[in-house]
Amino acid sequence: MFSFFRKKPPTPPATPAPVHEPAPLTPGLPPAEPARVDSAPALAPAPTTAPAPAPVEALVQDPKPIAAAPQAVEKSSSEAVPAVAPRLSWIDKLKVGLRKTGTGLTTVFTGTRIDEALYEELETALLMADTGVKATEHLLADLKKRVKDSRTTDPAAVKGLLADAMVALLAPLQKPLQIGEHKPTVIMVAGVNGAGKTTSIGKLTRHLADAGATVLLAAADTFRAAAREQLAVWADRNTVEIITQQGGDPAAVSFDAVTAGKARGRDVVLVDTAGRLPTQLHLMEELRKIKRVVQKADATAPHEVLLVIDGNTGQNALAQVKAFDEALGLTGLIITKLDGTAKGGVICAIAREKPVPIYFIGVGEKLEDLETFDAREFAQALLA
Repeated sequence: MFSFFRKKPPTPPATPAPVHEPAPLTPGLPPAEPARVDSAPALAPAPTTAPAPAPVEALVQDPKPIAAAPQAVEKSSSEAVPAVAPRLSWIDKLKVGLRKTGTGLTTVFTGTRIDEALYEELETALLMADTGVKATEHLLADLKKRVKDSRTTDPAAVKGLLADAMVALLAPLQKPLQIGEHKPTVIMVAGVNGAGKTTSIGKLTRHLADAGATVLLAAADTFRAAAREQLAVWADRNTVEIITQQGGDPAAVSFDAVTAGKARGRDVVLVDTAGRLPTQLHLMEELRKIKRVVQKADATAPHEVLLVIDGNTGQNALAQVKAFDEALGLTGLIITKLDGTAKGGVICAIAREKPVPIYFIGVGEKLEDLETFDAREFAQALLA
């Protein structure tokens, strides 16, 4: 079983694996488009001294999730430091990405006294960051208790206590995405147009591949122009197969992909659904139809239903979570574009009002700019 929580930093494959002919499909299924090897610098071959990944079968059969901390690998002292660097680089990038949100919060603690004026200023800053009324009230009440219990008199120290209060609020959202209990694990991905849904699927594919999982993509977003072609580009970059049909019905494409995933022994089938607003009721009904049809191909599927959210949308993101959860029953979130917004506090609002687990957050467009969500890392980066 794979777990993508505090995972080991990704290591590119030693050499691009040759593309083999896919296993034959059951009658009536369209053949997958052949995967091509991308020549982008991000996929440059790693040094030949890198350890080979464990066999997928061994990981899938292991009933225990991967531990939060990566397992030690025998390396020389000169190789040990670079192994930790990607996660440290991610934390630095997260701090820079959350700077727009955090600036208004950190300036509150530059005074000399802890009084009602400080709390009122902090309340305003939290609301401006789209933390929401309920989450703001909760954080302020928790913070005041922590200040009283610790007998803190330094306003600068209150910032650390606020970070602790945020960690306590966000901790329930910190949950690993686990793959392997079902084969294939069917992941249905939804989101409004412009949220970064298809791009996030491409990045998630890389995470899964780095963990040793085999992935099959389903281009079920036939509603948006060029969406099929965009997903095909990500399939090329990650050297995975894709099931697609020109002008095909989204539910039919999803059914074929799940059936093909079972026939070819893939670990994961990622279904890219059409982007739509939750107010477009006829399109939301189409999402329900996709879910029902997928269940005909595999009665236990979909095993994960993820919603991709644009962090720039603030409180509207909370409304999206509520609407899509009501329609589909969400199991996790991917929050993108946190580097371009001053509204990153919406994560606190989600934790307080609709605590759906956050599997990944993104602060950029590169493959490595999507990482697992860690409550303490987020809180400390926000208040850095």
